[in-house]
Amino acid sequence: MSDPTTTSTVVDETPPTDHTDATTTAEGPENASYSIRPSRTPLGRILKIVGTIVLLLVLCLIPLYMQAQWLSVGTWIMTGAVGGMGLTMLLGQAGQLSLANTFFLLVGGVSYAVFAGPTDDPTYVGFGLPPLLALILAVAVAGLAGALFSPISGRLSGIYLGVASLALVFLGFWLGRVLPALAGSTSSGRSPVQFGIGGLKVDPPEPIIVLLGTPLGKDERKWYLFLILTIIAYLLARGALKGRTGRAWRAVRDNEAAATVLGVSVVWSKASAFTISSMYCGLAGVMTIWWYSLMKPDESEFGTFGVTQAIAFLAMIVIGGLGSLVGSIAGSFVVFGMPLILSLLTQGGSGGVQSGTAFSPIVITNLVYGALVVLIMMFEPRGLAGIGNRILGIFKK
Repeated sequence: MSDPTTTSTVVDETPPTDHTDATTTAEGPENASYSIRPSRTPLGRILKIVGTIVLLLVLCLIPLYMQAQWLSVGTWIMTGAVGGMGLTMLLGQAGQLSLANTFFLLVGGVSYAVFAGPTDDPTYVGFGLPPLLALILAVAVAGLAGALFSPISGRLSGIYLGVASLALVFLGFWLGRVLPALAGSTSSGRSPVQFGIGGLKVDPPEPIIVLLGTPLGKDERKWYLFLILTIIAYLLARGALKGRTGRAWRAVRDNEAAATVLGVSVVWSKASAFTISSMYCGLAGVMTIWWYSLMKPDESEFGTFGVTQAIAFLAMIVIGGLGSLVGSIAGSFVVFGMPLILSLLTQGGSGGVQSGTAFSPIVITNLVYGALVVLIMMFEPRGLAGIGNRILGIFKK
């Protein structure tokens, strides 16, 4: 009997087109919703490499020519993209609905603040570890928290798993309030140690570095740090989806019984998906407290680590394209980036956006991505990633 995780064909990561239930879209592996596509031509591979190089050059040059507030928008989008990648692997590839992503954001943020925090502060707990080691440990702790929840996620599915995972959000809200020595107080929070390695610090920006006539200050260095983390997260996720792990996730998503018969461990696949997704959310949590320069638990259930943010992540991957890593970046641009962009345009008076409480940037963004969710569910279940593939398909003809 062949092992479906060792097939040599190139498997598209495109998710099921019917989002009403990602786990029941196929009757078996032979009818799985993912498609088998032909290998790229040499010209196609060359164009892809050139396009990737050009994109990286543009991303590296952006901090040299854009103002700090626009760089802040970009780093916030990258923060959402990393968390979105974790959720899209869990839901889009493994078929596990979870609303606990903000809980793991909180775990990652608090863990980093504790591991990297100073040891001589009588108010807060801190171990004084180097920021890089603290970052790795914070991601590991978030993954461990996800692994501890995996026995529950392995027994539940669909809306039942979503509701069960939502309980973690309220648990995190309670823990954040009763453990101020770890998470900081709800009124003032605690200041996290900014990243630095080998004497090269993000904040304060030391040593002084000038690139193409532009001094690299705090915002420019933070851009490059977030860009590196996002690229690493994308490459690791892409490797997982194209390997045995990703194929096992899709087999379990499409039909658990058939996957079991073909030798795929359903329990291991679900546990690994939840653990890896939690690690991505933990990394996004560290990036979140770096972005705010503050670790502060929520004062209500609808804050940075609350229910509203969890739904925003869900909307992000639906808009971008359920199961698509690039789509999660596009979805983050809409959900995380649009409120900040509209705010900047409104303040600059050049965007034509009405000011006032009735149509604030956040309200407009909520209306826009709410409408996008409805339209995408009706007309393009593959989201913005699907629309992009259609456009690229036109040029290939």
